[in-house]
Amino acid sequence: MKITRMHGAGGKIMQDLIKNIILKNLEITSVNGGIGLESLDDSATIPIGDKEIVFTVDGHTVKPIFFPGGDIGRLAVSGTVNDLAVMGAKPLALSLSLIIPEGFNLEDLEKIIKSINETTKEAEVAIITGDTKVSDGVDDIIISTAGVGIVDRGKAIRDCGVKEGDAIIVSGNIGEHGLAILLSREGFDFETDIKSDVAPINKLIEKVLNEEIQINAMKDPTRGGLADALNEMAEKSNIGITIFEDKLPISEEVQSLCDILGLDPLTIANEGKVVMAVKKEDAERCLEILREHPLGKNAEIIGYATKEHKGVVMETIVGRRIVDMPIGDPIPRVC
Repeated sequence: MKITRMHGAGGKIMQDLIKNIILKNLEITSVNGGIGLESLDDSATIPIGDKEIVFTVDGHTVKPIFFPGGDIGRLAVSGTVNDLAVMGAKPLALSLSLIIPEGFNLEDLEKIIKSINETTKEAEVAIITGDTKVSDGVDDIIISTAGVGIVDRGKAIRDCGVKEGDAIIVSGNIGEHGLAILLSREGFDFETDIKSDVAPINKLIEKVLNEEIQINAMKDPTRGGLADALNEMAEKSNIGITIFEDKLPISEEVQSLCDILGLDPLTIANEGKVVMAVKKEDAERCLEILREHPLGKNAEIIGYATKEHKGVVMETIVGRRIVDMPIGDPIPRVC
């Protein structure tokens, strides 16, 4: 059996690769009783005194490297910052590793670095270390970023903490990043204004946390989309999630294009969204706070957690539909 792109596209195939090949052959440990690799959360933690260091790493390869709404540099910073933020952490600093193909255009490299700089300013994080390699063995630039954040001890938010009755909230319209990449890559002759949603969402999440909203679980629905994120949260929390089709924040343009192309917007990657499981009593206030921020203006309460069933179920106008974890992302190499 050979590795295919599906093994890195999110969904069940990637999960099986991680569990059956990678984790199976690693000695899994945590540090000082923190959150370790075995949790397969968005980040790990290292407790030190009354704080926990939150740490994550991410590799980024996307084609094309410049796309409507962003580029690989903005993607690299946002993806790593968001992995820290959904753990309830305050992102502090990033590393930056560049693998640049021989013959790469210097003007393009400068544009990417400037984009990285602008996005770090937006997120209020610093690039504090890095590495640069030039290789004739890669087709396009690859960026790897690691991130460090901090959270009060015991306050890290897991993706396995969903509780019965929790409201499930999505911070805005889904499916935009993956479609922007697809349309840009394939050159479909559609008149469209769809742009990637790629953005650091730490300030959005911080705004909610500062209001002492009880968030029991969080995840950023990247590869595999909202369907993948919800299924992971439900499975890890040993609970069911019911969502409502008419509450899903999907723009008419995204929905129309998905219908034309035979795609499910629930399985398409996002790069500037968060899905939260929030205590029922805090849900409406959480929604208000999210909608006050530009990145949360289209936030919606899309469902609730329940013990009546397992997995993810969607209520539609014609009945119930099971929302399975996708096999893989229908649009490869989006992050």
